[in-house]
Amino acid sequence: MTISERIFQRMEEKKLTQKEFSQATGIAQSTICDWRRKGTNPASDKIMIICHCLDMDPVDLLSGTENQKFIQPDYLTISKDTEEYRLIEGFREMDPRAKARLTGYLDALKEM
Repeated sequence: MTISERIFQRMEEKKLTQKEFSQATGIAQSTICDWRRKGTNPASDKIMIICHCLDMDPVDLLSGTENQKFIQPDYLTISKDTEEYRLIEGFREMDPRAKARLTGYLDALKEM
């Protein structure tokens, strides 16, 4: 299955029309139509906005592995509007001593 086929499949699952998808992503309807008609895939600069709109991981969209077992990558993709992102940003701003304390607290909480 191609990337564009996975996009259309996910749009169907989420009951999104091409017009709604176009409005949510800012991608022209004619471009989306071309993906289906010509069998082309979206440009790389559109992948992240597509994934955000369809609530998909880029790895799943690009590889089609969402229903398969495979080794997870050693990185995460986190949306800016989530608690996880806020935590990571806060952690990055801490001095090394505060980071160590927070990490110790996290370990203790995981043991509960």
